[in-house]
Amino acid sequence: MSSRSGRRSRLLDWIDARFPLSKLWNEHAAKYYAPKNFNFWYYFGSLALLVLFIQIVTGIWLAMYYKPDAGQAFASIEYIMRDVEWGWLIRYMHSTGASAFFIVIYLHMFRALLYGSYKRPRELLWLIGMTLYFLLMAEAFFGYLLPWGQMSYWGAKVITSLFGAIPVIGEDIALWIRGDYEVSDATLNRFYAFHVIAVPLVLIGMVVAHLLALHEVGSNNPDGVEIKYRKDSKGMPLDGIPFHPYYTVKDLVGIVVFLILFALVVFFIPEMGGWFLEHNNFEPANPIVTPEHIAPLWYLTPFYSILRAIPDKLLGVLAMTLAMLALFLIPWLDKSPVRSIRYRGPLYKTALALFTISFIGLGYLGTQNPTGLYTLLARIFSALYFLFFLLMPFYTKWDKSKPVPERLS
Repeated sequence: MSSRSGRRSRLLDWIDARFPLSKLWNEHAAKYYAPKNFNFWYYFGSLALLVLFIQIVTGIWLAMYYKPDAGQAFASIEYIMRDVEWGWLIRYMHSTGASAFFIVIYLHMFRALLYGSYKRPRELLWLIGMTLYFLLMAEAFFGYLLPWGQMSYWGAKVITSLFGAIPVIGEDIALWIRGDYEVSDATLNRFYAFHVIAVPLVLIGMVVAHLLALHEVGSNNPDGVEIKYRKDSKGMPLDGIPFHPYYTVKDLVGIVVFLILFALVVFFIPEMGGWFLEHNNFEPANPIVTPEHIAPLWYLTPFYSILRAIPDKLLGVLAMTLAMLALFLIPWLDKSPVRSIRYRGPLYKTALALFTISFIGLGYLGTQNPTGLYTLLARIFSALYFLFFLLMPFYTKWDKSKPVPERLS
């Protein structure tokens, strides 16, 4: 037994002399001190890493059989589903994983809004996280065309045509994105390259940057109290505990529960009633027949709903772009002296509740036909969405916050 542990120790010493393995493990796990009061909301960061791993692994296997050709793409998906051993499972894991990724990310972002995880000194951490969010949307959009089904084709046609609304250079940008004057085989090849190679490489790099930035400034917590300012004689935070083994074990519980729910969806309801896999996408793309209702999948519909709420195409694209960019400005719009919603006053709590309702409402309306009532509701929710950001410097400054404790509660 001792000889075996001795060999392990010598191997580790040999690796450490050539690569900082132990240093990385200690800095980012064993000796990285996190606040001791993490709650349910702090599961979603590790779950996002898990889903990213699932998407990469299943994506590699799907790429082995997929044909990025307009004449064969749909048939190759059918081949994967029907003839490749366990192909249906890999495909459903990937499609379910796409929606699961956004569910986890949206909950992760909501936790940041709850506890002020974007406030100083975590502004850069928030900016990197928001960049990850938009890379994820780009990755989902590029992958959405690949099945070459009816909704894939027409959804890509509608979204790429939006770039044509940009004055002067819009048509040239749309032409470059499509690689042709219409969504065609050239578009499919471009989107495949972006989805499989370009965006994942940048995405993984930004994930590493996000983790490095997080461990540099330290994790926030439900009280919004900085733990690094109060340390014991050994220089360890009094209100912190090592990430490993305490939070690695805690995260394992969340991972097990998530995988059970994930498996239930994959094996029993992978289409989720058309929310995860749309019914029209089980028909091959037909440039001649336009679907009755064209909409992207649910995770892109909040911004799509804002676009449709404005009758002018250029103004709609501008509003949709501003709705996305506004998220980057939150660290500088929030003037509250406290971080956590536990110690904020009623103004911020009301504003966040209205913002959440408007975002969910916009997401639902973006999946429906834009009738008169739905268009009116989309405009109301769009106004609430933008007011959340426009009025934030005022209601966060005027809000009556409670005293923040010196130590974690």
